[in-house]
Parts: sequence; structure tokens; C-alpha cells
Amino acid sequence: MEQDQKGLTLIETMMTFAIIGILATIAIPPAYQLYEDSVARDQVMEAFGLLQSVESPVVAFYSDKGRWPTKLEFDSLVTARTGRYVASLTPLPLASGFQVTATFKINGVSASLLNEGVGRTLVVATKDGAQWICNDNTDPATGVPGLVAGNVLSQHRPPVCK
Repeated sequence: MEQDQKGLTLIETMMTFAIIGILATIAIPPAYQLYEDSVARDQVMEAFGLLQSVESPVVAFYSDKGRWPTKLEFDSLVTARTGRYVASLTPLPLASGFQVTATFKINGVSASLLNEGVGRTLVVATKDGAQWICNDNTDPATGVPGLVAGNVLSQHRPPVCK
């Protein structure tokens, strides 16, 4: 009376599901973090695109007037100051240049783009209008002294901002 086994026993099936569950528990959190980082990088790229669109009108204003625009003048120069993920673009004339800060919205963005309930910031700045730096370079030789640095995490910044 020999019987050929044609499938898995209940114990073997339960062990298979237990192993799959353990592997899923180990693999899902890192995969989810990679996904979250990717979403944050995409959202930061929108802010970076808005910041880059500001550069030409600001440089043209500086070339024409010999000074950086005030907030009111900036508002008339730049029509797109918000985006799907960006709450505002804020200009700041500096003693040695000019900076524009993109602030992220507090709703509808990746949790990585929030800092204590407030949207993180990404910054572009220039000393002369010819070269724009991104985020936090205050070095007198290569950056813009006095700029207020942005606080977007480095892993979410575009490559030119690292």
C-alpha cells in the first residue's frame, strides 16, 4: 500500500508561506525607501526647473539696471512662482549677489521634503549672473557668501546641487 505524494503537505505549505513572509518583511522596507527617495527626487526636479527658469529674467534685469530686482520687481519678472509641489519662489538680494529659494508645499509632497511640518527648501544663487550655484555653497571663491542655504537632503538634490 504505497501512495505517491502528488502535492505539498499542510506543514510544507505553511513553511513555504512562513519563508515568503520572512523574506517580504526583510525586503519591503528598503524597497519602499528607494521608492520614496525616487519620488522625492522627482519632486525636487520640479523645484529645480522652476529655479532655472528664473535665472534668465533675473540676469537680464541685472544687465539692464545694474542691480538685483526687489521682491516686487521679481514678482513682475517671474510669472511661474508655484508648482505642483512648490509652494513659493522667494527672491533674496544679498550683499554679494542674489538668491532664489523654492519652498515645498506641506501637502501632497514626499515626507522627505518636510522638516518638522514645514516644506524644505532648495536654493540657487549667483554673484555675477554668469554662474549660478545650487543650495549651500558659501565659499567666497566658488560660491555666494551670505546665502541662506537650502535644506533639501543631499540624496534628493539634482546632481548639480550635490
